[in-house]
Amino acid sequence: MTPTIHNFEIELSDVDRGVYETLAIRAARHPSEAEDYLVTRVLAYCLEYTEGIAFSFQGLAAPDEPPLAVRDLTGVMRVWIDIGAPDAARMHKASKAAPRVVVYTHKDPQKVLREWEGERIHRAAELELYSVARPFIAEVVARLKRRMAFALSVTGGHLYATIDGDVIEGVVASERLPSP
Repeated sequence: MTPTIHNFEIELSDVDRGVYETLAIRAARHPSEAEDYLVTRVLAYCLEYTEGIAFSFQGLAAPDEPPLAVRDLTGVMRVWIDIGAPDAARMHKASKAAPRVVVYTHKDPQKVLREWEGERIHRAAELELYSVARPFIAEVVARLKRRMAFALSVTGGHLYATIDGDVIEGVVASERLPSP
């Protein structure tokens, strides 16, 4: 089975980071990839957008590659960006592979944290976990098309997506592992 290509044109206004860009994102959706995972992956791209960000070349199932990464001009990975609910072993490997590790989840963040708690994870205290409000993801998924244009504003951790004249609101919350 071949992947489905989704093309997104996103007017990004990330007030929190001072990023204002028009993004043309071409994302290949593997047949086994759920729509909510794809939407979370595209949102993570927007929320982490910086020079050098790219989707994985090896696809979503690559154990040694994140779905998204930020690399410097020499190809060295600076940020490992994962999606969903990666296990502790993957986070341990990620923390050794990149100075910064970020996870965007559309799952229950407390469940993700419980699965990591007490596990051996290199630099566990430095992991960044962000949960995107599930109703927000569901609303975007309901409007998902292979070609899609929308505006995304980010301010104070709140997301505002304007799709076909409708404004969808949600939040991105930062979660942390409890200190040992």
